[in-house]
Amino acid sequence: MKQFFKMLLAVICGIIIFNILLFFILGGMASSLSGGKGNVVLPKSGVLALDLSEVTITEQDKPMDPFAAIQQQTPMANVGLYKAVQAINAAAQDPGVKFIFLKSDNSTTGISAMGEIRKALENFRRSGKAVVAFTEQPNAGTFYLNSVADKIYMSEYEGADGSFAGLCAQSFYLKDLLAKAGINMQLIRHGKYKSAGEMYVRNSPSEENKEQYDRMVSSMWESIGKTIAEGRGIPFEKLDKMVENLSLCMPQDYLEAGLVDGLLSRDSLKNRLATLAVAGRFQDVQFIPFADYAQVKGVPNFRSRNRIAVIYTDGQIVDGKAITDVAGDRFAKVIDQVRNDSGIGAVVLRVNSPGGSVLASEKIKHELDLLAEKVPVIASYGDMAASGGYWISNNCSKIFSDPTTLTGSIGVFGMIPEMSKTLKDVAHVGVYSAKSHKHADMMRLTRPFDQAEYAYMQRSIESIYDKFISLVAEGRGMEKSKVDEIGQGRVWTGADAINIGLVDEIGTLEDAINYAASAIDAKDYCVMEYPKPLTEMEMLMASFGQNMEHDYVRAFQNMSKPQVLARMPYQVVVF
Repeated sequence: MKQFFKMLLAVICGIIIFNILLFFILGGMASSLSGGKGNVVLPKSGVLALDLSEVTITEQDKPMDPFAAIQQQTPMANVGLYKAVQAINAAAQDPGVKFIFLKSDNSTTGISAMGEIRKALENFRRSGKAVVAFTEQPNAGTFYLNSVADKIYMSEYEGADGSFAGLCAQSFYLKDLLAKAGINMQLIRHGKYKSAGEMYVRNSPSEENKEQYDRMVSSMWESIGKTIAEGRGIPFEKLDKMVENLSLCMPQDYLEAGLVDGLLSRDSLKNRLATLAVAGRFQDVQFIPFADYAQVKGVPNFRSRNRIAVIYTDGQIVDGKAITDVAGDRFAKVIDQVRNDSGIGAVVLRVNSPGGSVLASEKIKHELDLLAEKVPVIASYGDMAASGGYWISNNCSKIFSDPTTLTGSIGVFGMIPEMSKTLKDVAHVGVYSAKSHKHADMMRLTRPFDQAEYAYMQRSIESIYDKFISLVAEGRGMEKSKVDEIGQGRVWTGADAINIGLVDEIGTLEDAINYAASAIDAKDYCVMEYPKPLTEMEMLMASFGQNMEHDYVRAFQNMSKPQVLARMPYQVVVF
């Protein structure tokens, strides 16, 4: 027995030593992959290269995911949205930047961030400099950004075709799959459009869900399609018809439709870029990597005494203090820190969240309300500011939204899986619960709710929904009955939300920051970002703790906990 414990101790020590070594090895790799940027030297003159297959525009500056870096031959750089916009603004005034070469194929950048980059590129063109775009595999997303360019070129090679067939948002329904495993999902909700739980209890969408998603996709296409058509100088109706009839397939189709200005081989593209850069040959063209340029040019104006804080609520709203997602206790502390900084004159709350925990949302909103008593708080919406994301932000003095932002979703649901059949018929496990009271085991997942327990849960849901619409009514200056009418869990795009009073203005993060500056009469200002971006080592440690399962699996795990959620559906795929 003593020998066994010695062997066990040796194994445990070996595991500990292995993890410590792995920690330092991966930490060193992460530092080497994302480090070395502190001494960036830019060419005196060149072409600014914005290739979204090599750089991702993220909500906030963050280091590269260390595991992603290890798996990729060319690690993806991350540039915060505001820094990216500031870099493009600087390039417009920089005599060393001749023009911008844009490639948006294979982008992982969100659609609202693309819209904000597009607006910055429009401003860049007004300086008299050109934007030249090149594409090999176009779709609606790439053309949304590329259509800002003075010239768009496409590869002439066979296989250089896209899938410009429109937009698609998908949701999947798991009732039958769960039933085969003996799992019964018990859904309690308020809001006929509140669809986040439908995937677990239905085989197909409800009529209300179909209605809202059909309108959502149509609204997004109207915003994106009209922008593309305007940028290319063609009628929207013509573009819409071409997409409907699958007319855009081969490179020649795009050329004949007026969506590109020329078809080029690789050598022809090089010669064209050399000519535009006024260089004798392509080898003489100096390309300036966008991530490097943004790092040098996107430095805050620390000399200014006027400080504006941007608080990024990016991700699911969850309970606790986790360093990933929008953890309620951690963000409450961050907001309190901002409130107690006497040097901050205004705040922009950047929301890019599908929502999540009601409890965490309440904690965050409480701190934001206290902050708003001291300084102006303005909201800026990214891809999503829905449900819990709207809960925390609707009381801001002004709300800016992208036209494609998914917002609203004013509704609440709770869901508890019940696995008595799984235990009995699949696992062949018997369960006995010793209880002090009749309902003590209602959250143990081993039996279905009875009528009284459903009523108990529904009472909580109804109370929280009433609180939600009351908060929105107060924050937006609306009648509760009107909020209830446009609420019911329905998701709206920013383009539609502005017409029903959920947002105030279509605008970018930069617009929100400029508005905050005007609110405190600041001619110049320094933008301070919160929370502090994670370091490479923090990202590494967070990666160790993250689940790698599909969103649906993680969603199911979350549902296994007794909590009430204000959240968007778990999986929506656009493009």
